[in-house]
Amino acid sequence: MTCASPLSGELRELVVNGTDADAALARRHQPRLMLDRAEPFRPLAAGYAVYREEGQSLSSKFRIRPQAHAVIEYAIWYDWDIQHLYDLEHVWVHVDAAGAVVKVEASRHGARRAMVRPDGSLPLEHGRPVLYSEPGKHAHWADNGEMHVKSGTLIEAMCGAFAGEQGVHLSNRFSHAGLISASALENRLARLKMKRAAFVPSWDFARSGDEQGGIALVPWAVLEQWIPKRVARLVEDLPSSVPHLAAVFLDCGDTLADEATEEKIPGTEIVTRADLIPGAADTVRQLVASGYRLALVADGPRKTFENILGAHRLWDCFEAHVISEDVGELKPSARMFAAAADALCLSDEDCRRTVMVGNNLQRDILGANRFGLISVFLAWSKRRSHKHRLRRERPRLTISHIWKLPDLLERIELSLPLPEMQAEQQP
Repeated sequence: MTCASPLSGELRELVVNGTDADAALARRHQPRLMLDRAEPFRPLAAGYAVYREEGQSLSSKFRIRPQAHAVIEYAIWYDWDIQHLYDLEHVWVHVDAAGAVVKVEASRHGARRAMVRPDGSLPLEHGRPVLYSEPGKHAHWADNGEMHVKSGTLIEAMCGAFAGEQGVHLSNRFSHAGLISASALENRLARLKMKRAAFVPSWDFARSGDEQGGIALVPWAVLEQWIPKRVARLVEDLPSSVPHLAAVFLDCGDTLADEATEEKIPGTEIVTRADLIPGAADTVRQLVASGYRLALVADGPRKTFENILGAHRLWDCFEAHVISEDVGELKPSARMFAAAADALCLSDEDCRRTVMVGNNLQRDILGANRFGLISVFLAWSKRRSHKHRLRRERPRLTISHIWKLPDLLERIELSLPLPEMQAEQQP
């Protein structure tokens, strides 16, 4: 997975072509970034600023202290870090009055590090710093061998098992100013995208940011205006580009509430109270926090579920409440599932990406399978049979405890096919 040329689209119009001293200086010393052969994300743009006296950086948390005549600051933009959407790295090049480089510094995981080769020399070729970008993470090193030895194991873990840990990065200058935001769904989709992008570094730095048209060099003020728009576009594209579940339907009895603890109004089927099964409350809240659309699909009187779920403050976690008393039929009737789909405005294609979780093979699982949903059998309770009688009663998937559901949903989403036509994004 590689990005197309960063010099296409709207950013091309903003590339530095001027002849002023700062622009010329920035072009002359623009860093050459070496990339791992397996790197999925290229640097797209660099915003420069030139400082000739001490002052606060325009684009980072650091103060700038020129070691000689001037410091050129490069704020380097990647759409993605392997763990989150948004990545702004920095390189600082100190030059003397004659334009010779006297010191190079660069960002590395929130710190500013001097870039020096193992032999003590500056990493320069023809006046340009040559730096190695960590696979996936894009922190800078002056020597790829030193990077591999000192941080290789950690980098490989972040590119693999820990890919997609953070979703959309929301702890930066733009988010603090209210210019970048993301919903729970968008954060989940960003995590899924990164998990799909997980890779094993090759430690072969045969590629560079100079390829495919190079890194777009613009004044920092221009890049500063562009980044929030770029992030908004990336976030907006997530629902159409990242396969994900459209909704999750949940039963209640022995799926969320422990039927053994039910207390009913005498002579009725209305339950006044019941305990939840272990992990149910935390699981439902976790699903909401992850942006899943939830619908309750349950058999019984409406008042029963209002009482149980209301007492545990879960009723409002559901976007829709589809209850047999209201529909006039019990599961496995297709009318129950159709009512839930209609309430959430789900298309037929959406339903194929919708999960139904329940404890009853004859009602929840049979009905879900007939309706074309992804059926998940919760085998926590022994109150009803765990053996299917009909082929259509066989669940697609089974879990033993409700708290295992979030992990299962993620694995389902990661297994969904990618859209047939997924155009590469152009800045």
